[in-house]
Amino acid sequence: MDASFDDEAEPAVVTIGEYLDEVEERELAADLVLGGDDGKECTYSKGYMKRQAIFSCLTCTPDGNAGVCTACSLSCHDGHQIVELWTKRNFRCDCGNSKFGEFYCKIFAGKDAENVENSYNHNFKGLYCTCARPYPDPDAEEQVEMIQCCLCEDWFHEEHLGLESSDEIPRDDEGEPLYEEFICKACSEVCFFLNLYPEAIWASGKQLDATVKVSKDKGVLEDMPSTHVTEQPMGDAASSHNSPKTNDAKATVSESISGSKDQIQGGNCDQSKDLSQCTSSTNMHVNCLLGVNIVAASPVLNGKPMFLSKNWRDILCKCSNCLEFYNQKRIAFLLDKEDSIAEYEKMAKQKREEKLQEAEGAEANFFNRLGHVEKVEILRGIEDMKDGLRTFLESADSSKPITEADIHQFFEDIKKKRRRVQ
Repeated sequence: MDASFDDEAEPAVVTIGEYLDEVEERELAADLVLGGDDGKECTYSKGYMKRQAIFSCLTCTPDGNAGVCTACSLSCHDGHQIVELWTKRNFRCDCGNSKFGEFYCKIFAGKDAENVENSYNHNFKGLYCTCARPYPDPDAEEQVEMIQCCLCEDWFHEEHLGLESSDEIPRDDEGEPLYEEFICKACSEVCFFLNLYPEAIWASGKQLDATVKVSKDKGVLEDMPSTHVTEQPMGDAASSHNSPKTNDAKATVSESISGSKDQIQGGNCDQSKDLSQCTSSTNMHVNCLLGVNIVAASPVLNGKPMFLSKNWRDILCKCSNCLEFYNQKRIAFLLDKEDSIAEYEKMAKQKREEKLQEAEGAEANFFNRLGHVEKVEILRGIEDMKDGLRTFLESADSSKPITEADIHQFFEDIKKKRRRVQ
């Protein structure tokens, strides 16, 4: 493009309304990342929180073996090389513990030497994906968004997911993701049992061809030959596209679920209710929905990542055998509704609304407590500000940008006018 053309281009014009909307969007985005945390108090006293925003300070811990909360990142590590990790589950603030040497926490100094339940990955060194690259990547021509695995919580580039093509990622016509959560290729080996659930758990009603069947007498998942991933739409189309062997597997699972319903009917649950309600922690006697003991089962690994639909966690079986498996594999957090990023952001929005309402209420209460003279003074000040801003904008040279010095001069003129009036 001709450089002279750029010089002659008109500067972008942004209205006050557009600017305020942009500020609102940025504030909301920050609240979603921080979970509504105002960053004033260290979260250490709250113990291992289900989910919170975590940061890694490479200045203090270059080995990437520690993480700090929002408040500590702002107060204790201001000016340091900080890596924003978004959120981590079951984490407790490390700031100032033994990993920081002589450095101490300015907010909460009385921490244990080490938080033994914390887990760390290469994200704490500022590296992501199987390619172990930083984000933003200084060597990349274009910064590509990454996807976070809901188990290991690492981030992955689409081209490194282990798919034959990025077209296998469930998206709508606009290119927006249709999946609620994603499980990476490595973690899918732990979650092999998900292939036995109904297609409803898969994003957009599509399921990876797990090619497994259940052997009730052996309690083993047996492999069937498969070399590719197929899309299996729900409904009538599914029956025309599914192979006989895949249908056999689904029929076996359906029989297992049907058998569980029979057991439920004789227990404390109503057969008309959703199965997830009948497998709550108070009804562990109910048979497994999958009809197989996954603790003793031999997993079938199809080597593919998983894309899950909304509320897929609600469908997970909660029988004693499955609970034992979840605990063994350290994935019991999947049964916790508050663990998901969707719930985390939902709570963040609620906290934001509460804070905005409190602020509006405080402003109204403050104004109402003022006397008549003080109220008039405030209203007059607002009018002076509006008149001054209007005059400032009308007198400004439209061919030149408004500088920081112009803004300072505007407020200085307002102050001078107020002093003259007084």
